[in-house]
Amino acid sequence: MAESLPPQSVPNQPIILGAIDIGTNSIHLVVVKIEPQFPSFSIIAKEKDTVRLGDRDLKTGNLTPEAIARALATLRRCQDLALSFGARHLLAVATSATREAPNGQEFIQQVERELGLQIDLISGPEEARRIYLGVLSGWEFNEQPQVIIDIGGGSTELILCDRHDTRYLSSTKVGAVRLTQEFVHSDPVSPADLTYLRAYVRGMLERAIEQIRNQIEPGETPHLIGTSGTIETLALLQARIVSEEPPNPLNGYTVSRAQLSQLTEQLAQLPYGDRAVFPGMSERRAEIIVAGAVILLEAMEMLGMEEISICERALREGIIVDWMLTHRLIADKLHYQSEVRDRSVYSIAQKYQVHMDYSERVAKFAVDLFDQLQGKLHFWNEAERDLLWAAGMLHNSGLYISHAAHHKHSYYLIRHAELLGYTELEVELIANIARYHRKSKPKKKHPNYHALSKPNRQRVDQLSAILRLAVALDRRQIGAISQVNTAYNPHHQVLQLHLTPTDPADPCELECWSLNYKKDVFEEEFNLRVEGLIG
Repeated sequence: MAESLPPQSVPNQPIILGAIDIGTNSIHLVVVKIEPQFPSFSIIAKEKDTVRLGDRDLKTGNLTPEAIARALATLRRCQDLALSFGARHLLAVATSATREAPNGQEFIQQVERELGLQIDLISGPEEARRIYLGVLSGWEFNEQPQVIIDIGGGSTELILCDRHDTRYLSSTKVGAVRLTQEFVHSDPVSPADLTYLRAYVRGMLERAIEQIRNQIEPGETPHLIGTSGTIETLALLQARIVSEEPPNPLNGYTVSRAQLSQLTEQLAQLPYGDRAVFPGMSERRAEIIVAGAVILLEAMEMLGMEEISICERALREGIIVDWMLTHRLIADKLHYQSEVRDRSVYSIAQKYQVHMDYSERVAKFAVDLFDQLQGKLHFWNEAERDLLWAAGMLHNSGLYISHAAHHKHSYYLIRHAELLGYTELEVELIANIARYHRKSKPKKKHPNYHALSKPNRQRVDQLSAILRLAVALDRRQIGAISQVNTAYNPHHQVLQLHLTPTDPADPCELECWSLNYKKDVFEEEFNLRVEGLIG
């Protein structure tokens, strides 16, 4: 749950921060200087390398050893460059290629082992949300709705938004690298390949674009913004056709759909070697530019957009903004985004018809116990508190499917709910904590639990044990207990829970029985005895 830090907690000195976007086609680094008192950031260094992680093994879908070696070398250079500028923190996220590869987690673990760099794997919708934050940090939306399109190597993100919020986030598995590998089998691209490619793109984008069109209010005229390498390259190519001196920076440059249509036809008719010598076109980009241009052109036609403007900020800057929000450094027009986790959890709870009053009570009991026991029985921090709250809110979501084994259904629904504001690992932890609110305690024979690292298994062990007590305290789901206060005696290894009934005349016998029934996992985990006392 979002809480503001006291003013004195905001640092006065500039913060140097690095962000790495590990994409399907390229790895991007941006190093920024954050001025906490404004708050704002300025870019002081950028780096990019085309590592083509998306060149996966065609049989297994795995990231290849060659691609992993290229990525490791680039990440090491990015790390060294960020440190040379004095970066205090280095944030890294991985997207489509790593997300889909069966050995994606092994790659992440290898990077941490060899470089000490932690990578957050994020979902498609979360990637879209952070792209929105990146664009919002460098673009004046005014009161006009915007459609943002970001064409990556493995996916295309489409976002309908305004300066206040995102209205729709989507991530579709059409990317320039992916489509080139699957559908481009000729050089130059044959008319047959081009026709099939266009039809495939339209079919894949149809649902997302229909959702966007349905959410545009009558009388609104959205503006189209394009981000990232493929779209920037197309804009640069068009700018060079118009003028020998293309705009620098490219931010704000506008290209018409008619211009892009002509450019796409021209690129498709040229062999790779001729495309590669275009000024501003890298050799690796030349391989995939036709597929990328088709994605953009088809999206514009389906949206009915006649022109697109370029924004040079995207996911990597969104990573920076998200960090600033998480650390309460932003209090201006982006402030509302600090509540994105809360709003996302409530949205999922409503979707699965969770009993909201009951879940809020359980979540409150859970974080109350967490706060009172911090530094005594556990040493987790705000991040774990937030995971526990989310698990408390959603622990009963599995009832949407069936009462039988609903804790297992809760795991599945949470895991696939695309919670915004959380990394894939954080969603996995929330799902596991919720899954173990009843029945069996966490066991290594359970595949989803076993797949976690040892520290993360410990998080699940202890936080789910706390959640079990919180669930027990509202057994009748009527709010019979108004509050719980703890008293820990380390000498006798006893934890007393002093329970205050909402109605002084209510003995709360069922809650006491439930507490005694559920406390054994907590007692075993923390090696103590729990006593529940009424009054």
